[in-house]
Amino acid sequence: MEFRTEYEFELPRGYVDENGSLHKRGVMRLATAADEILPMRDQRVQQNPSYLSIILLARVITKLGDLRAIDTKVVERLFTSDLAFLQNFYRQINEVEKLSVRTVCPKCDHEFEVDISFLAETEGN
Repeated sequence: MEFRTEYEFELPRGYVDENGSLHKRGVMRLATAADEILPMRDQRVQQNPSYLSIILLARVITKLGDLRAIDTKVVERLFTSDLAFLQNFYRQINEVEKLSVRTVCPKCDHEFEVDISFLAETEGN
């Protein structure tokens, strides 16, 4: 079994660059401890903790369409639906274990598991 460190994704809307070109397909790598710790020293994060996700994504997105580089300016210009998608994708690939709950359909009694990883992250917001 091969250990994967990079994961392909496709943005729901896509990033529109300064030339009007649309970039939807990209690659995100697994985060390292440094990816999560070093941005905490950044003044932008200290002034606004929400900026942490912008810096994190700029560090772990290794490819987006034909762009030469991905930096915080690119991430800042993403549509909000694409930013939410990437934040969820980041959590998905970096979680060790998915949060799920076993449930039963009240109509047909079919038992199944529901992934609540994303729901658990948004409950307190």
